[in-house]
Amino acid sequence: MSGVMKRMGMIFRAKANKALDRAEDPRETLDYSYQKQLELLQKVRRGVADVATSRKRLELQLNTLQNNSSKLEDQGRKALALGREDLAREALSRRAALQQQVSDLEVQHQTLQGEEEKLTLAAQRLQAKVDAFRTKKETIKATYTAAQAQTRIAESFSGISEEMSDVGVAIQRAEDKTAQLQARAGAIDELLASGALDDQSGLAKDDIQAELDRLSGGTDVELELQRMKAELSGGPSQQAIEGGQGQQGSAQQGQNQSHPKFDKQ
Repeated sequence: MSGVMKRMGMIFRAKANKALDRAEDPRETLDYSYQKQLELLQKVRRGVADVATSRKRLELQLNTLQNNSSKLEDQGRKALALGREDLAREALSRRAALQQQVSDLEVQHQTLQGEEEKLTLAAQRLQAKVDAFRTKKETIKATYTAAQAQTRIAESFSGISEEMSDVGVAIQRAEDKTAQLQARAGAIDELLASGALDDQSGLAKDDIQAELDRLSGGTDVELELQRMKAELSGGPSQQAIEGGQGQQGSAQQGQNQSHPKFDKQ
């Protein structure tokens, strides 16, 4: 059972992989990858903006602390000038505390500034890679589209595409049926001509009947020719010609009857 299950799993994965290959469009995959790179670039840019915002906030705090420190220094100097050493000492103590905060903020400012520079450089490099990928993507898509069109045209000309294959099969069937009907018609004509197959329509004729029809047709032509000659020469009419021929035929028939022939024994 374990071997059967492994084999079924392999078959399923193979068929699924083949189905995915048919469904996958490289152009869509490239567009999706490009979209993901754009999203990553947007995240990096937002990171740069966040770091820059934090740096700017620290700069504002530093400016405020430095102004306060300068103010306390002036107050301490004025108090000392007035003989208020205690006030001068208090002012200087507060100024020293502010100076410590300024030092801490300056360290943070330098750190944020370094992070901002790194992120800015990374964003620039990523932007260059995205631009290069976009150019390559469009080139690949155009090449793939052209190759796909050439393949379809080649398949149409060679007749190996699915549609052309169906048309080719239909044409082959039509040619086969036409050849079969022609062969059947030729065989029937040969059978009718040889007398092996009777013609129920009564249109077929044997050799004797065909010969009689030919002689009769020739006689009609001769009679028509003599009539036309008589009309042109002003001679006897067609009835006279036909009558003369009838009398001549009767005389010939009487002569044959008056002189019978006997076969020699």
